Amino acid sequence: MKVMRSIGLGLVEIRRLGLLAYGVAGVSGLLMALTPAPLNVWPLAWMALAPLWAMVQGLGSRAWPLALVFGLVYHGSSLAWIGDLHPLMWMGIPEPASIAIALGVWLFITFWGAVFGAIWAWGFGYVGRLGLSGPVMALIGTALWCLTEGLRSHSGLDWTSLSYTQSPGNRVILHLGQISGNLTVTAAIVAVNGFIAQALLAAGPWSSVVRSIRAKEWEILGDRLGRSAVATLRHSGVWTAGVLVLTTHLMGWSLLSQPLDAKAEQAIHVGIVQGNVPTRIKLTPQGTRQSLRAYTEGYETLAAEGVDVVLTSEAALPFTWPTYSPTALQTAIEQRHVPIWLGAFGREEERTTQTLFSIDENGAIISQYDKVKLVPLGEALPFEAILGGLIQRLSPMRGYLTPGEMGQSFLTPFGQGAIGICYESAFPDIFRGQVRDGATFLATASNLDPYAQTLMAQHWALDMMRAIETDRWLVRATNTGYSGVIDPHGRSVWRSDARRFVAHGETIYRRQTTTPYVRFGNWLTPLMLLVSGGVVLARRA
Repeated sequence: MKVMRSIGLGLVEIRRLGLLAYGVAGVSGLLMALTPAPLNVWPLAWMALAPLWAMVQGLGSRAWPLALVFGLVYHGSSLAWIGDLHPLMWMGIPEPASIAIALGVWLFITFWGAVFGAIWAWGFGYVGRLGLSGPVMALIGTALWCLTEGLRSHSGLDWTSLSYTQSPGNRVILHLGQISGNLTVTAAIVAVNGFIAQALLAAGPWSSVVRSIRAKEWEILGDRLGRSAVATLRHSGVWTAGVLVLTTHLMGWSLLSQPLDAKAEQAIHVGIVQGNVPTRIKLTPQGTRQSLRAYTEGYETLAAEGVDVVLTSEAALPFTWPTYSPTALQTAIEQRHVPIWLGAFGREEERTTQTLFSIDENGAIISQYDKVKLVPLGEALPFEAILGGLIQRLSPMRGYLTPGEMGQSFLTPFGQGAIGICYESAFPDIFRGQVRDGATFLATASNLDPYAQTLMAQHWALDMMRAIETDRWLVRATNTGYSGVIDPHGRSVWRSDARRFVAHGETIYRRQTTTPYVRFGNWLTPLMLLVSGGVVLARRA
């Protein structure tokens, strides 16, 4: 009852502000939505959150609907590429149902992200009643934001961390990820917005601007707006935010300036095959033949060029490997004697796994990595015991995949590698664990069809972050693009064009370094929470 009463009072409080408050929250979310790839207007992230922060701190926990609006706009705009899931008529789904499925998935994922923002606003607004100082509120707000973002990452449904707003445009700040993971970048962004918000609250007489807008006093609005802006810019919070931006970028620059020391004896010449086989035909007999032909041809071409190993995309071959009847690719491996990291399906008892196989020069499987983070609804069904019967009757899919386990080791003739398959690029802990256990390079295999280049750009940006955080070279193969190589400083060594068949060789280098993030994980968020909790307890005492 108390929760329902709080929700009701919150809605009443926001209603008193009228559409203006919702408009400010929506514009704040829209500005933040301009920051991820491919638009990558990353400087906006350092100020876009400040208006929402100021309203939440000023209004208290009842302002959570404003954070919900911010989240709906930010996550919804950033994830608009989900609409490319339609059309699904090739699966036998009628067009109205196809549109409904694509829209439903987009709304669900958008709302999921927005809910965590609303939780942050409720918790932060509650703490705001204690009357703490501006710097302390900046610390607490940052700690709570990192907590909610970290919880969302562990939920298995995540993509739009504030940290990825800086990739690929701001490689300097991305190097903070080597300290305590991607949430270090998030913390820097949120803290800067927090100090700007303190200036908005303390120095700017913004209430007079609101009164002018409500009274439609347009002749004096400009004067009041200018006075409020000048007062805000003069406040110490803005200067503190500027110092924090400068300091964090200097820290990132010092890490970016470290030499890579690429040694010839640590080199691996990797061949990348981008098959460009549309998903809508891949599971048909025609598509299976096309896939086998494309990846066999790519393997043959690269083996003739003298690569050390060949990497294919996720589910390059849309069937279980190995096959009882030798395929053209199996024959080519036995003749060419070049190892391959092959994307196909594996078997786990009665279920299927999404797998990358490490196959040696004689065609023998020496290791495999089974995808851990399966795509909800696409590859795995939440609450399958309850929803399984209903979903099966609504979909032509005959079964879902079995997830792999954390802690897998991917062994190759060149040592251990850290693997991520498609969606897993959004989950840094998967790569961190493998690097901590001895992986000397990263490799990702993905199938980004049928999505457009917006997703391709965002996926590339996520892989760039994983390479920087772990201080490892990364090689990636996708079905439709972008495939390529990223060095440990986030530089794009080579990137393919989209929606083309590609067979390309590029060199990566094994590394033995250990960043603080790889060694200790995300230690910064617990530290901020510990200090924040101590301050709150002291205040209450």
